[in-house]
Amino acid sequence: MAASKRKRGGEGPADKKGKFVVDEGEAQVETKKATRNEVLVPAPVSMGKWTNKERVLIFSSRGINFRTRHLMQDLRTMMPHSKADTKMDRKDKLFVVNEVCEIKNCNKCLFFEAKKKQDLYMWISSCPHGPSAKFLVQNIHTLAELKMTGNCLKGSRPLLSFDPKFDKEPHYALLKELFIQTFSTPRYHPKSQPFVDHVYTFSIADNRIWFRNYQIIEEDASLVEIGPRFVLNLIKIFQGSFGGPTLYENPNFRSPNLHRRELRLAAAAKVREKQMVKELQKIKRKEAKEDIDEDVTADVFVTPNEEKPVHIQTEPPAPKVVKKNKHKAFKRQRMQRGRR
Repeated sequence: MAASKRKRGGEGPADKKGKFVVDEGEAQVETKKATRNEVLVPAPVSMGKWTNKERVLIFSSRGINFRTRHLMQDLRTMMPHSKADTKMDRKDKLFVVNEVCEIKNCNKCLFFEAKKKQDLYMWISSCPHGPSAKFLVQNIHTLAELKMTGNCLKGSRPLLSFDPKFDKEPHYALLKELFIQTFSTPRYHPKSQPFVDHVYTFSIADNRIWFRNYQIIEEDASLVEIGPRFVLNLIKIFQGSFGGPTLYENPNFRSPNLHRRELRLAAAAKVREKQMVKELQKIKRKEAKEDIDEDVTADVFVTPNEEKPVHIQTEPPAPKVVKKNKHKAFKRQRMQRGRR
């Protein structure tokens, strides 16, 4: 059909040619020939090449709850350079994650590990040589749960804002570099948009890292929170990927098992204290009753009895004389006798 159109002098798909115009305000180009038309194509935003080939693998182990699953989906939506994978079996060791990253062609990894169906741990690693950090994730609020008013373009490149404390201590400086390489969208990424309209903030408070996501409003450059939000409690920093020598260990970290044990002991101590109070109240009530029964003023007017000499009986007592009455008539007979 294309050949027949060309023979007839018609316009086929191969005949349409367009050229890139740098000046977008230029008017429509006049046709040079009657049979051929030149289409005005807007200039690309950037002719740069995608040199930073950072790819992040976001997946988890089996046993996570719905909130963790929604959090992972929110992170994949926010990070266009992320990839997904199936859940890993809990019996497998963590070193297997490096092989999964190599298969997926990823050099960064966010791995969520669930334990006891209530504790969530997050690994941030630079595969396959490290370093890596392990966190306890707390206070998770997903994007759908928060229902914030902010909204940003999907796939846009974010600004990363860090607390000044990240530059004061070496382990925080290492975490800052890990966060920059993991959460920042590479420039000229094919799936990213050439806009900057939201901010990721990493702030340090109470020896924890607080993550927030804000939208930049164009009118007054104010910030509106979008979500998700979560808190990272640092446990350890390792030299290798998912293992190796320990570079830093958080002395302020308390495991969730220890925290729950302390809560149970505190509740048991309260119960024991209540029982002791009840026993003391019972003892006080008994003492009060004894005091009431033994009245001190009861024997004020009681006079002592006269002492009588002790009489010892040496003879047996005389027998009692029983008078034998004659047989008495019944009452009815007596009444009849009286009538007569």
